[in-house]
Amino acid sequence: MLEGTVSRITGPVVEAKGMTGARMYDVTKIGDKGLIGEIIRLEDDKAVIQVYEDTSGLKVGEPALSSEAPLMVELGPGLLTSIYDGTQRPLPELQKAGGNFIERGLTVSSLDRKAKWDFKPTVKKGDKVKTGDILGIVKETSSIDHKIMMPPNTSGKIESINAGKYTIDDIIGKLDDGTELKLAHKWPVRQGRPYKRKLDPEMPLLTGQRIFDTFIPIPKGGSAIIPGPFGSGKTVTQQSLAKWADADIIVYVGCGERGNEMTEVLDEFPELEDPKTGNPLMDRTILIANTSNMPVAAREASIYTGITLAEYYRDMGYDVAMMADSTSRWGEALREVSGRLEEMPGEEGYPAYLATRLAAFYERTGRVICNGTTDENIGSVTVVGAVSPAGGDFSEPMTQNSLRITGAFWALDASLAHRRHFPAINWIKSYSLYLGQLEDWYSENLSPEFKKYREQAMGLLQKESELQEIVQLVGPDALPESEKAILEVTQMLREDYLQQFAFHEIDSFCPLEKQLWMLKAILSFYNAADEALKRGVSLQQILELPFKEEISRMKEVKNDDLSSIQALVEKINKEIINLEVL
Repeated sequence: MLEGTVSRITGPVVEAKGMTGARMYDVTKIGDKGLIGEIIRLEDDKAVIQVYEDTSGLKVGEPALSSEAPLMVELGPGLLTSIYDGTQRPLPELQKAGGNFIERGLTVSSLDRKAKWDFKPTVKKGDKVKTGDILGIVKETSSIDHKIMMPPNTSGKIESINAGKYTIDDIIGKLDDGTELKLAHKWPVRQGRPYKRKLDPEMPLLTGQRIFDTFIPIPKGGSAIIPGPFGSGKTVTQQSLAKWADADIIVYVGCGERGNEMTEVLDEFPELEDPKTGNPLMDRTILIANTSNMPVAAREASIYTGITLAEYYRDMGYDVAMMADSTSRWGEALREVSGRLEEMPGEEGYPAYLATRLAAFYERTGRVICNGTTDENIGSVTVVGAVSPAGGDFSEPMTQNSLRITGAFWALDASLAHRRHFPAINWIKSYSLYLGQLEDWYSENLSPEFKKYREQAMGLLQKESELQEIVQLVGPDALPESEKAILEVTQMLREDYLQQFAFHEIDSFCPLEKQLWMLKAILSFYNAADEALKRGVSLQQILELPFKEEISRMKEVKNDDLSSIQALVEKINKEIINLEVL
């Protein structure tokens, strides 16, 4: 190991001299306590080190030991159900070793080195294998098979491979060149894992949330941001997505969040039941917790640790959804460390390279053909990043730079949250750039009419926002009957379709077919009412029919029995058309 001495301390940034030969991003142990840090600048024999722990009490002259290797995560069986800090230290193990307050310099193994895993090989002696090929299967949890892969940048012919129970340090086989094969390997967090080819985003990530699936969808392998002011529902929305999204693996990163919010996640997730399997949701979840009172430098590491773990399960052929809550805290960490380095600040004090860092992170998303001998192994990483702009100002740098890179913008609205409308997503401000690419999937797998319904509903909601300005000036009585009908129908769309109760036993998840029939019922009411108004029927006559109440109860219809909604559509078309002019 390369050894130098601490020559300057500025908060989480430490300068060490005598570091000739060190490289950028090498992990370094600082001081007598061995605080973990990472080299972020080199000049002559001096290295500037970003320390991931509190530097209080550190003194000039204490040693700085470079490991001559970048920050890496350990990848293997045992990741699922784990709760890590930003540098992949398991928090339960840290608690056992040092109590409720994490001791500085404390290091514990990322994976359980004593646990034995039942390995069943899928290759045999003499088989030629290369990067990404599946060597065998380990049953990691009741829900997920962990596929043991050939590590990146290795290939050869199998000399030996044996079934049995192994720890992650045991040798499970060898290649003909003597390379030893194990259940786990390491990978640098700042480097994206390789793949064969990125695919077009043509398959939606179904969330069971009507506002997302119908109006602003994202594909598997896509990216979205949820910006919004405090208390508008970012965390609850991400938790709903984590529970219900059509993904095999969930990676939830609490980056700089308040301690009480992260505590809720850590308490609730182990208790949640996976709606797909009936097993605990933690069986397919990894939590990374880096609260606001933890060292600021580790926030940046937590984002990279999360995306690397997501890529690892993607390479097995799984669809992975990563929730980053919140990327604004990551940006604040970059800003603070940049200030300590005395770099030239950019807009609002953020470093000039903020956009580059964000782009490099979001570019690691995608649906890909994984490495391996065949092209059949396809996996994806989808990222949903929360953004917390001060005062709900969407013009600030984190929101604007994220907007340029991501494909969907889910804008949270404080006024909707105050009216108890959840999810508090503003349907006028929000958008998805993926709609055109997903249309064929919706047409083939749901209904060719779905696009027409979505466009008509969005058109009515946009028309409502224009009419509300007139209503505020002259009142609703000044509007013609046809425009009053629009206000009635858009109220149904807002309250009976877009509003969704995250804790209701039925309404918390709405399958796509139910979304189609609910939308069809509301629009059938509007179309039939519009035709009746043209014939001279009064709006009052139409509203006296019991349909408004029946439409409002559609949310409570069981997801596997849509016959009552289908019957309602027929009833609406029949009875409104038969209304006679009084």
